Amino acid sequence: MRGRHRGSHMGLLLLASQVFQLGLDNIPPVTLGVLALNVYLYLFPAAPLMQTCVSVQQAYWLKDWRRLLLSPLHHVDDWHLYFNMASFLWKGTRLEQRLGGAWFLYLLSVFSLLTGFVYLALEAALTELTQDQSYSLTCAVGFSGVLFALKVVCNHYQPGGVTHVMGIPVANRYASWAELVIIHVTSPGTSFVGHLAGILVGLLYTSGPLKTVMGKCAELVSGNGLDSRSRGYYNSSGSSGRSGGSTGYRQQAPDDTSTRQGSYTGGLTEEEQLQAAIRNSLNEGGENRQRRAPPPYGFNAAEEIRQRRLMRFDR
Repeated sequence: MRGRHRGSHMGLLLLASQVFQLGLDNIPPVTLGVLALNVYLYLFPAAPLMQTCVSVQQAYWLKDWRRLLLSPLHHVDDWHLYFNMASFLWKGTRLEQRLGGAWFLYLLSVFSLLTGFVYLALEAALTELTQDQSYSLTCAVGFSGVLFALKVVCNHYQPGGVTHVMGIPVANRYASWAELVIIHVTSPGTSFVGHLAGILVGLLYTSGPLKTVMGKCAELVSGNGLDSRSRGYYNSSGSSGRSGGSTGYRQQAPDDTSTRQGSYTGGLTEEEQLQAAIRNSLNEGGENRQRRAPPPYGFNAAEEIRQRRLMRFDR
């Protein structure tokens, strides 16, 4: 297996800067592991890109079903990887804290496979409707379909929130659809059908039967092995949170995550968070490196401001 040799790795450097600025101990383990797997497979791909992308022709006609496993974990270039993984850092951390590591890993596995299947179904339907074979030949690769599914789930847990898309306030429940259109218009090379597949999978989970089916399957496989936290997410019975043991992050109880989310994000939209993270990565100086380690997720922004004011008066 040969690694990639490129002249510039700016996307990788920015991603590494964000991760270390955030602190490895402050990133939940499943989120960190999936991010590391994507980076590893970018540097040492399991197969050439044209053998990992998924299409109706390759997966269905030629029965190369392994592409459903490989395509979400491979990326075209380091910027493709960076933007997907930077977005995944925010979404993954929020959802893993809320759902717990085991259920979040299960969710990612199901979303990755199901997004591929829905993508194939949509492309096959477009081929049939338009009698245009190019839809069946279109090959897609990358984690963005899964990210759209995760965004639908994130927005589901913040029903009253507002997201700014291109400066326009959009209710969270419609934000994914707005971003789907905006990205397609501003970046024609992206996979509109792949992103749409992700949204549909997310809706199957939040508004359809997918969450219940996943819960029943997990129950059949593990019997009583599921903890009360995981069971609560498919039978809507609720559960109690638990704090991490030796890890540096904190898992919040489902009931209090939404109320604490505002303090974690500082009231910024996802796009503003990403821009701020890039600025911090590029502009962080020696003074910042001497500061204390980043606070755990869920810290109280008001308390942080109060402490800074006290420090200023003590000088």
